[in-house]
Amino acid sequence: MSRSRNVAPLRSSTRRSAPIFAALGDETRLRLLARLCRDGPQSITRLAADSDITRQAITKHLRRMQAAGVLRASKAGRERVWEVDPASLDEAGQYLRAISEEWDAALARLERFVEA
Repeated sequence: MSRSRNVAPLRSSTRRSAPIFAALGDETRLRLLARLCRDGPQSITRLAADSDITRQAITKHLRRMQAAGVLRASKAGRERVWEVDPASLDEAGQYLRAISEEWDAALARLERFVEA
C-alpha cells in the first residue's frame, strides 16, 4: 500500500474522531466509559454510588462524552440512563488501526532501506 492511498481516509476520519479522542482524554471520563462498557447502561445515581466525585461532576463528564457522540442518554422515569454508542468507538478504533497500519508500512520501508 502506498502512503498516498492511506492519507486521505485518515484525514477525513480525523474530523470525526478528534472530538471522541478529546472527550476520552480525561481519566474520569475513561473510568466512566469503562464502567458503562463493563456494566451496561446506568443512571447518574448508580454511577455516583461508587464514586468519589459528585453527581454534578459525573453529569458534566457524561454530557461531554455525549456531545462527542460516545454516549447517549434516554429517560427512564425521572432519571436519565446513559449508555455507550458502540458506533463511535468502532470509528475511533478504525482510526487507530489505520494509524497503526501507516506506522507498520513506514517501518517496513525503513527495514527494506536498511537491508538494501
